[in-house]
Amino acid sequence: MSSTTLIPPKGVFVPSPTFFDLAASSLKGSLQPPVDTETQINHSIFLAQAGITGITLLGSTGEAVHLTRGERRHLVSTVRKGLDKAGYPDYPLMAGVLTNGELEETLQWLDDYHKAGAQWGLVLTPGYFGPAVSQEGLIEWYKIVADRSPIPILVYNYPGVTNGVQVLPETYRVLAQHPRIVGCKMSHGNVSHHVQVSLDPAIDHDKFRVYSGFGNQLGPIVAFGAAGVIDGMAAFYPKTVVRLNELMQKGGFNPEERAEIHRLQFAVSQGEEFVMRYGVLGIREAVCRVAGFGNLEGGRLPLRGKLPEGAWDKAKGLFLEEIQKLESSL
Repeated sequence: MSSTTLIPPKGVFVPSPTFFDLAASSLKGSLQPPVDTETQINHSIFLAQAGITGITLLGSTGEAVHLTRGERRHLVSTVRKGLDKAGYPDYPLMAGVLTNGELEETLQWLDDYHKAGAQWGLVLTPGYFGPAVSQEGLIEWYKIVADRSPIPILVYNYPGVTNGVQVLPETYRVLAQHPRIVGCKMSHGNVSHHVQVSLDPAIDHDKFRVYSGFGNQLGPIVAFGAAGVIDGMAAFYPKTVVRLNELMQKGGFNPEERAEIHRLQFAVSQGEEFVMRYGVLGIREAVCRVAGFGNLEGGRLPLRGKLPEGAWDKAKGLFLEEIQKLESSL
């Protein structure tokens, strides 16, 4: 790492699902099916070819908490080597750090990711104790992690998996001053927080990037300075999300572009309903059915298997048909 801290680029990152072999045929005495690294590489190349800015491995969608330390390190290393071999050297890779807040363990994850070739760590807010976690405690915790991490970090605020802990805009303002804290991912519906942090004049926005975890917020937040999204739907409909982001980052829309933005954002927002309703299982199933990667029986307990009978057809009719047409036209 050079003395100049690496800043993640603006654009669309994909929180990639982790692929597993078929459970029934691969357990052979093991408690859980093994990671399917070949599919992981192929899906990563598919995303790079579709114009996706970068990939987030082993976040919440990537089920990092279901993998061992060795499996996590091997997965990141394998994807890095696979992308290099496919002609994508230095392709942006974030890796998720999902601990309950123990500092030594958190730094261990980051050190492993550094050695495996990830450029950034996406560090989940420690939320085991929920409302008892103060903003002052979060600031001190993140500063200690950033001081000692071998790679720059982003603050990952996902209240749905951290007992409702919210990182407040004034806390981001403090953390953004740290030279090794280079951004945040907000996986919640408070658009005002995205906008406040993206427009805060006390933050150097060339050194601190704001991303949403939801594509249904892409247009509104990028219009007010956010860097982009780390969006699960882009794992199976990447071109549509990329095109929407390109138009929003460009700005200065003519009437035709404005009309296209409206069509794209409507479709992306509808597709995001599927992601929010069905979560990790839904993303894995959509990646298999739409993009052709993985299988419908893999996964690790307690998230093994596929959606309930009939759920996919219902979701396709409700949410996905319009975006499928757009994706096919791009």
